[in-house]
Amino acid sequence: MQPLSYPETKKIEQIDDIHGILVSDPYRWLEDSNSRDTQVWIEKQNELTQAYLSDVENKEFIRKRLTDLWDFPRAYAPLNVNGKYFQLRNNGLQNQNVLVMMDSLDGERTLLLDPNEFSEDGTIALVRWKISRDGKYLAYATSTGGSDWQTWRVREILTLQDLPDTIEWSKFSNVVWHPENSGFYYCAYDQPEPDETYEGVNKSQKIMFHKLGSEQNLDQLIFQRPDKPEWSFEPLISDDGVYLILHVWKGTDVRNRLFYRELSSDGAFIELIPDLEATYQFIGNDGPRFYFKTNYQSSKSSLIRIDIHKPKKKDWQTIIPEDQDAIESIKLVFDQFIIIYLHDAYHRIKRFDKSGAFLGEIPLPMIGSIFSFDRETFLFGEHDADEMFFVFNSFIYPPTVTQFNFIEEKTVEIERPHIAFNFSNYHVEQKFSLSKDGTRVPMFLVRDKRILKNPDNPALLYGYGGFNISITPEFLVSRIVWLELGGTLAIANLRGGGEYGEQWHADGSGVKKQNVFDDMIACAEYLIENNYTSKEKLAIEGRSNGGLLVGACITQRPDLFGAALPAVGVMDMLRFHKFTIGWAWVSDYGSPDDPDHFKVLYSYSPLHNIKQGMHYPATLVTTADHDDRVVPSHSFKFISTLQAAQGGDAPVLIRIQTKAGHGFGKPTQVLIDERTDIISFLIKSLNISSPPIFD
Repeated sequence: MQPLSYPETKKIEQIDDIHGILVSDPYRWLEDSNSRDTQVWIEKQNELTQAYLSDVENKEFIRKRLTDLWDFPRAYAPLNVNGKYFQLRNNGLQNQNVLVMMDSLDGERTLLLDPNEFSEDGTIALVRWKISRDGKYLAYATSTGGSDWQTWRVREILTLQDLPDTIEWSKFSNVVWHPENSGFYYCAYDQPEPDETYEGVNKSQKIMFHKLGSEQNLDQLIFQRPDKPEWSFEPLISDDGVYLILHVWKGTDVRNRLFYRELSSDGAFIELIPDLEATYQFIGNDGPRFYFKTNYQSSKSSLIRIDIHKPKKKDWQTIIPEDQDAIESIKLVFDQFIIIYLHDAYHRIKRFDKSGAFLGEIPLPMIGSIFSFDRETFLFGEHDADEMFFVFNSFIYPPTVTQFNFIEEKTVEIERPHIAFNFSNYHVEQKFSLSKDGTRVPMFLVRDKRILKNPDNPALLYGYGGFNISITPEFLVSRIVWLELGGTLAIANLRGGGEYGEQWHADGSGVKKQNVFDDMIACAEYLIENNYTSKEKLAIEGRSNGGLLVGACITQRPDLFGAALPAVGVMDMLRFHKFTIGWAWVSDYGSPDDPDHFKVLYSYSPLHNIKQGMHYPATLVTTADHDDRVVPSHSFKFISTLQAAQGGDAPVLIRIQTKAGHGFGKPTQVLIDERTDIISFLIKSLNISSPPIFD
C-alpha cells in the first residue's frame, strides 16, 4: 500500500506552560470550527477520505444492503396517558421517528407529530416529548443539526395545532407538567453570545416554570444557584401531585443531592439529601414516605424508604437490599417495584411488592436488554396502570415491543419486526478476559456458527468504559452487515461503566482511568490468542468517551490493531473542560487544572501521546461540524497530529459530517452513508477479500 499524501495542515506557535510542563498545541487554530481556514481544511480532508473510499469493491452493494436491512418498521414502547396510547414509530427509512396516537393498541393510528416535515434534509429531530396528565397537550423538543440545544413547543392534541408557546436555550432537560396542566417546569441556560452557541461553556443551569399561553420572558424562575454554577437539575413531580422534587448534580458525578418542597408552596426547598455522598433517584412515594434507588452503602444499589418527617439516616429503611447483580432501573407500576438488574451486562426483570417481597421474574427470550430510547426510560407504565410496556432486543433479536399484564401476570409480544436476515445462523456467547491487574472483564461475541475460528477472520471490538454507562446487548443493522461479511463482533464491558455497580465505575474513573484501556487491550489479546482473529484483522471502535478509549489504545498499543474507528472522541485531555459541557466530565476524568490529575491525563491523552514515526493502524476518525457536546476540534487536532506523525503506510483519515452533531437524531440516510463508508474502510484496510455471505 502506497502512503497517502495528506492535505497540508499549518502549524502555529502555541506552547502552554501547564504545571511546569511545556505543552505544544500547534493546531489550536482548528478549535475555531467556523473560521474560513478550518472550513477549507474540512473540505480537503473530506475530499481525501472520499477519494480513498471511492474504489472499494462492493461499496455500493454494502450501501444497498444497509438500506434494505434498515427498511423495516420500527416501533417503540407505547405510553398510556388518560386512556390513549402514544408511541414513536418509523416506517423504516424515515429520517426521523414520528409520534402517533391510538385509542387502543390495535386501533387506528393518528399522526400526532412528524418531524420529517420540519426540514427537507431530515436534520431537525424530535429529541424529547411529554404528554400532559389530562392528555390534552404535547410538549415536544426539537434539535437542529444534531445540536444539544432544544427548542420546546406545545401542540394541542385535539386540534393537532401548535400553540404560540416557544421555549429556547434549553439543554439536557425534559419537561414536567403541572398536575393542573396549566404549564410545565423545564431547565434552561442564559442565551449564549452568537459566536459561543456551539462551543461556549454551559454553566449556571436554572429551573423555570412556563405557563401555557405566555411568552418565555415571563416564565417564572423556580430555582437557581448562581453561587454553584456547576450544579445541574432534574425536576420531578410526585405521582400524587403533592411534591416538587429536584435531583441536583454537579457535572456528571453520579452522586447527587435531593431537594423537595410541596408543589403548592413558594417557600424554600428542603434539602433532604444535602451532600454529595451517593446516588439518590426518586422512584415514588406513599405520602411523606419517599422511595429511592440508591448506592448508599450498596455499590450495586438498593431500594430504600425515607420518611421526610424522620429524615435522619438512622430512620431510613431498606426495602430491597443490594444483590449480586447491579440494579440499573426501578419503576413503580401497579403498586409494584419493577427492577431491571444487570447480570453480567445483560438484563433481567424482577417484581417486588411494596414491602420488598419477591413476586417473580418477567421472562425474556434470550440474553439481551431492554431498549432505552433516551438511556433513562426503560419501562413505560404509569404508577396506577395494570399494564407495562418495554422493548426487548439483542444482537440477533430485533427490537420487539412487549406488554406485561399485571392482572394476568402474562407477557405478550405486541410487535416484532420482520427482517430479511437468517438469525438462526448466528449465535451469541460471553467470554471473560483477564485484565493487566487480574480483573475479570466480560465480552460478548457474536459470530456466524458456520465459520470456524481462524486468525484470518476479521473482528470488530467495540467498547466504551465510562460515566457509569452500561453497554448491553443491542440490535443494530450496521452490525448485521459486519456479521454477513464473515466478521466477528466483540462487545467489551469495561470498567468505568455501570455493569457491576458503582465500584466497577469508580475503578475506571479519574486516576484509575488506565484500567479501562488495559481492559480493552486484554479483550483484544484474548481474541487474538484464542484464534478468533489476528492483529492484522482486528479493528477497534468506540464513540465519544469510547473514542477516547480507541485513541488511547492505538497510541499505547499501535501494534495490536489493524484498524481503528474513533468516533466523536474526547482526544485532548488537557482542554476538554474549556468547551460546552466538557467541564462536567471532570467528575469522571479529573481536572487538568489539578497538578496530580494533570499528570494522569497527560499520560494517556491521545492527542499528546502520538509519537513521530510510529506505525499506527489504519484509522478513520468520524465527527460532525455541529457537535456541541464533544466539540469537533478534538478530532481535528488528533487527526492532524496523527497524519504528521504516521511512519507507516496505513491510511489515517477523517470523515466530517456536516449539519450533524454528537449522534442523537441523525437522519437515517446520513446514518446509512456514514456506515457505508466505515464498513468500506474496514474492507479495504483489513483486506477483507472474501465475498459477502448475505443470506
